[in-house]
Amino acid sequence: MTAWSKIPVTDPAEPLIAWLNGQLAAMIALLREIVSIDSGSYNKPGIDAVGAALRHFLESHGIVVETIPQKKHGDCLRALVAPGVAAGAATANAKIVLMGHRDTVYPDGEVDRRPFTLMDGIATGPGVADMKAGLVMNAFILAAFARCGGAPGPLVGLFTGDEEIGSPEGRAVIEAEARDARAVFNSEPGRLSGNVVSRRKGGVFMVMRIAGKAAHSGGNFTDGISAIEELARKITAIHALTDLDRGITLNIGLVSGGQSVNTVAPWAEGQIDLRYVNPPDRDEVMAKIEALVAQSFVPGTSATIEIRGDFLPLTESEASARLLALYTKAAAASGFITRGEFSGGCADSGFTAAVGAPTICAVGPIGGKAHSPEEFLRVDSILPRASACIRAILSLSESGL
Repeated sequence: MTAWSKIPVTDPAEPLIAWLNGQLAAMIALLREIVSIDSGSYNKPGIDAVGAALRHFLESHGIVVETIPQKKHGDCLRALVAPGVAAGAATANAKIVLMGHRDTVYPDGEVDRRPFTLMDGIATGPGVADMKAGLVMNAFILAAFARCGGAPGPLVGLFTGDEEIGSPEGRAVIEAEARDARAVFNSEPGRLSGNVVSRRKGGVFMVMRIAGKAAHSGGNFTDGISAIEELARKITAIHALTDLDRGITLNIGLVSGGQSVNTVAPWAEGQIDLRYVNPPDRDEVMAKIEALVAQSFVPGTSATIEIRGDFLPLTESEASARLLALYTKAAAASGFITRGEFSGGCADSGFTAAVGAPTICAVGPIGGKAHSPEEFLRVDSILPRASACIRAILSLSESGL
């Protein structure tokens, strides 16, 4: 096919979007395939199976895909579409990154309990919006550029495997890719308002473990030291660190512990979720949490804390604001109105923004009720959102990006 850069049309996106508009059935077929694979964050084989399906599609369009192995979680995939002949020397080495994660929050067996369905323009199934539809969109955008002669600079598709647990392995790969990126588009699900996300909270996922002493709860009660009682007191104290006016929230969302109902609990565990807006608040609150962990409300107990995931907030730089304005214009040309909004959720986009890459998040197809059995995707949003990304990519130089 003739390169987009050589076609004498007013809108250089036209040949790419014309091809894309004929691909909706293929997009839904690929979405069905990858939604039908259990890929919870700790299911490495499942996450890698999703990756294999995406690799097969990309390679069938002549796109080179590199595997970046990960020991515990899903491997990272890096797909590359080379610059077109008209990319220009100024942008020849300036990467444009399309990003998304393949893991979901759902347990094994969920795809059998809630298989992919499509009815009246609404698709459902585990991870259908968060964010397998975004992965499909990214894959087809890469294919469109590959078919139509290349991109305005190296176009990288980064498909990671552990975002839902804070990207403990994927973070290093993401940051390395973003450090010299011209722009990053993270295809998390678009908001129900039609908006994208320009700012997000940061977050820290932690596990707190408490040691006590077992004893018979009837015959030797006073010999025991209850780790569960200590956990309860710590929960109350940690939750009290919530400051809604500053956007700081603490939630201990999972607890476990004890040996039997008639034993003073020798151990207990609580998993902590901290969310914050301003980067300095992280260290302030973490210091308070660590002090509470070190304090023994029940004499004789001891506790430790381990950070399992550490999201950075997505902050809006001057360059990111220009990228948002550019995307807003591209969206209007693609038939929808969008604005940037704030989200309390965390995402990998915080890592890219923190290393200085102009970043916009939630550019994927529109969906809602993520992380729940009611998760859904608006199928009619797939093509317009993909078209907006294509137009934005082709227009980056207009904003000096």
